[in-house]
Amino acid sequence: MADPSSYRPKPGQIPDTPGVYRFRDEHRRVIYVGKAKSLRQRLASYFQDLANLHPRTRTMVTTAASVEWTVVSTEVEALQLEYSWIKEYDPRFNVKYRDDKSYPYLAVTMNEEFPRVQVMRGHKKKGVRYFGPYGHAWAIRDTVDLLLRVFPVRTCSAGVFKNAARTGRPCLLGYIGKCSAPCVGRVSPEEHRELAEEFCDFMAGRTGTYIRRQEQQMAEAAEEMEYERAARLRDDIEALKKAMEKSAVVLADATDADLIAVAEDELEAAVQIFHVRGGRVRGQRGWVTDKVEAVTTGDLVEHATQQLYGEETGDSVPKEVLVPALPDPVEPVQEWLTARRGSNVSLRIPQRGDKKALMETVQRNALQALALHKTKRASDLTTRSRALEEIAEALDLDSAPLRIECYDISHLQGDDVVASMVVFEDGLQRKSEYRRFQIKGFAGQDDVRSMHEVITRRFRRYLVEKEKTGEWTDGADTSAESPSSVAAGPEPGTDADGTPGGEAPEITFTEDDGRPKRFAYPPQLVVVDGGRPQVAAAKRALDELGIDDIAVCGLAKRLEEVWLPDDDDPVVLPRSSEGLYLLQRVRDEAHRFAITYQRAKRAKRFRSGPLDDVPGLGESRKQALIKHFGSVKKLRSATIDQICEVPGIGRKTAETIAVALAQAAPAAPAVNTATGEIMEDDEDAAPATTAGPVEEPVTAGASDERRGQET
Repeated sequence: MADPSSYRPKPGQIPDTPGVYRFRDEHRRVIYVGKAKSLRQRLASYFQDLANLHPRTRTMVTTAASVEWTVVSTEVEALQLEYSWIKEYDPRFNVKYRDDKSYPYLAVTMNEEFPRVQVMRGHKKKGVRYFGPYGHAWAIRDTVDLLLRVFPVRTCSAGVFKNAARTGRPCLLGYIGKCSAPCVGRVSPEEHRELAEEFCDFMAGRTGTYIRRQEQQMAEAAEEMEYERAARLRDDIEALKKAMEKSAVVLADATDADLIAVAEDELEAAVQIFHVRGGRVRGQRGWVTDKVEAVTTGDLVEHATQQLYGEETGDSVPKEVLVPALPDPVEPVQEWLTARRGSNVSLRIPQRGDKKALMETVQRNALQALALHKTKRASDLTTRSRALEEIAEALDLDSAPLRIECYDISHLQGDDVVASMVVFEDGLQRKSEYRRFQIKGFAGQDDVRSMHEVITRRFRRYLVEKEKTGEWTDGADTSAESPSSVAAGPEPGTDADGTPGGEAPEITFTEDDGRPKRFAYPPQLVVVDGGRPQVAAAKRALDELGIDDIAVCGLAKRLEEVWLPDDDDPVVLPRSSEGLYLLQRVRDEAHRFAITYQRAKRAKRFRSGPLDDVPGLGESRKQALIKHFGSVKKLRSATIDQICEVPGIGRKTAETIAVALAQAAPAAPAVNTATGEIMEDDEDAAPATTAGPVEEPVTAGASDERRGQET
């Protein structure tokens, strides 16, 4: 625990101006980012008597080893810089909301020639119109299914669209009238784009125009005694009204607003947001955060607005943002929102009427979300702390293992042997620091030897980074392999981020960079998936590198026993133990990550074709060759002059292609293993589809008793 007085700046050094400050730990990682109207007054508040500080603030300042600041002109600039640094450094002690990238949106890809309506998650893309977010993907599909009667916009994937264009036959939706079938030319690109724009207008709230138009057309059809057409229009009107009912009117004045409510206790806070467009609730989302710093409700609102609008511009930022409490001061946040929208944004607390009633509804949702979250063991701060304490007590550790790394080996009967490394910090997943490894030191199936190789490679890199930062001491044991000898080149079989590949570039670690570095930080506990042999291999690897301050244990699947390196008998934790539950989560996550990588490698090997072996032939030119000739079989029978006709293929490359295809044996016919049907009589134009469904083993594991299956 550091003494804050050891790194406290001198009183005259801190400017009395707006700015943003960063606290760093002993490894130079940024652990906290904050902004202030006066840097001198704000930083002075951290260096008072520790007994007067909030417990979370006290933990932060004693974890930190240095502080630095950047001066800006205005508080708005400070707000923007604070947001940028929090996104960049991911500080441990800042309020971080759970990522909302999993919320589904209804998206219309207006950036394509034939816009497509689909469910989208993740980061927003340029040129795509988004509506939502929705609580469930099925809610989007129900709405789209109703609207396709009136706006028959394309919903198929690019592959289905191209296949329909090639065969001249539309998909099922084209036959039943729920797609205008632009793939076969029933409508022009301009007509289809107009349909997509009308769909977007309806979803944006301009509904009255289309319903009145449909009603007028229905009346005209009835007058002309076209009763079947009138009946179809009647059904279309009902579909539109039913789609509108899914988002009820909540504000009669057609307001565009976001309502943010906060429910909190001493440890956590839940935030709920309702997106109201045109007076209707168009989307809902929510987050839960640990209150790792001392914050008020106004501070939580400020963090929520940063999370919501930090990457939004234009109409994505509404005219009104209604909140339960205002940030202090409120002017910089309001100016920042106005700048992102491009016009005035009102940030206020609703006092009366429909908006206040709707805010109460949002508040009830926030309270319910917090109560539900409290029932989940994995996310409860108190439970996580108890789990770490139980692990420390059971394994006789000096302190709770705040950083845990777990390793697992996966293969299929000795082929495609890979390993995974997952990281848990404070009992939570740290996915940005997961790593994958190929086992290249030997061939065949040997989980113990594979574990030794992976642990050796991972901690060699740690020693290299330790030497670069000046933490390496001459007194350390270098009997196995010193960092100086390792630093000459990267570990075999891994690229810059620990994934398989070629030579890794040298990793720089500068004092000005607080972002996490690859393999730069040691865990307090290494967990291996397996029993006594795997634990012994991991311990031997650490001993060979002269590392003696990292604990090692293994978790065997059969009886969930915890094995320690030098003990003849395992440690048996109670089944109800929170510590055992956390170790199981860590082990299962490592197993999942390893299996995913192993399957991806196997699938890539199955999809490989003869063109993959041609040196210097990239993906673009391979696709150009297949597009020109139609299949690998026709390409194999082509002359060198015919191959040279393909754009981007010179004579030397054509000769190389001809030689490679002549040496490669023709592929066997592709068979669908589910039906026994021969897929193609010719070599498939796209190798990714030749293998057909691949039968997966039902169970998988890394223990010795599961040899012969995927592990």
